[in-house]
Amino acid sequence: MAGRSCVLPISRPAVSQHLKVLKEAELVREERAGTRRIYHAESAALGELRAYVDEMWRSALGSFSDAADKHGEER
Repeated sequence: MAGRSCVLPISRPAVSQHLKVLKEAELVREERAGTRRIYHAESAALGELRAYVDEMWRSALGSFSDAADKHGEER
């Protein structure tokens, strides 16, 4: 893969900003290789984020279902 470039739909500064946020949130780690920076996903942290989002959706959809059931009973 050396010397291979990647075309992204956003600018390099935008990619850098996104990677900075992910790094600060400890969702990725940075490895320096000469003048390059290689980013690696932090599996454990991403797993925790996934569990949090899954629970948030379960809760939100459960509340929506309860409200829809209650609305249906009122009709």
